[in-house]
Amino acid sequence: MLACLAAVILSSHAATPPSPRVLVFSKTAGYRHDAIPTGVEVMRKICSENGFPMEATEDASRFTDGNLATKEVVVFLLTTQDVLNAEQEAALVRFVRAGGGFVGIHSAADTEYDWEWYGELVGAYFRSHPPVQRARVVVEQPSHFTMRSLPKTSEWTDEWYDYRQNPRPRVTVLATVVESSYTGGVMGGDHPIIWCREFDGGRSWYTGLGHTVETWNDARFQAMLRDAILWVARRAD
Repeated sequence: MLACLAAVILSSHAATPPSPRVLVFSKTAGYRHDAIPTGVEVMRKICSENGFPMEATEDASRFTDGNLATKEVVVFLLTTQDVLNAEQEAALVRFVRAGGGFVGIHSAADTEYDWEWYGELVGAYFRSHPPVQRARVVVEQPSHFTMRSLPKTSEWTDEWYDYRQNPRPRVTVLATVVESSYTGGVMGGDHPIIWCREFDGGRSWYTGLGHTVETWNDARFQAMLRDAILWVARRAD
């Protein structure tokens, strides 16, 4: 009996997946957010506290098959414009098709406009935004693992992106921003701001939040990013 119990315990331990290995990429070729240094440090904190091995870089040459093979999640943290060349793009495609996870934060939607596959990975491209202001976010999928840190309704001070197209037909919308709670939005009554999808063999998760240092320092936002990493790495459903 004891031998059988020990075998079960050993089997259980052996089946526990390792912590996801994360590449945080914050290269910019256009607008550069003041929150990038804070964002990178917050990601270091999240990964350190949860045992996620992390590499932070703005060096696009790290997008090779060899380096991405050592990662399970790629985070585009406040990237802008054209940040990868054709070979690096191909490596990211192979990474996702092999089951890799992608997390896009805020201006990840303001990146790689001429690359259709990337636009599908993120879900939508940036269109415009009004000035930074406070607005109300409503969780649409409260049972989703990555929404467990957010109440049904919450207030945030951030830069509210409008998108060139509503991503809803292609993604699972997790939360929306209420345009009547701020001024200058142009998407109307349906304004997704956080979403996810299964895409081309991998998983993708995106949030439009993240412009302000205030958002990065919010414990709710940090917990949501932790859960996003776990979800795209298939450590949670």
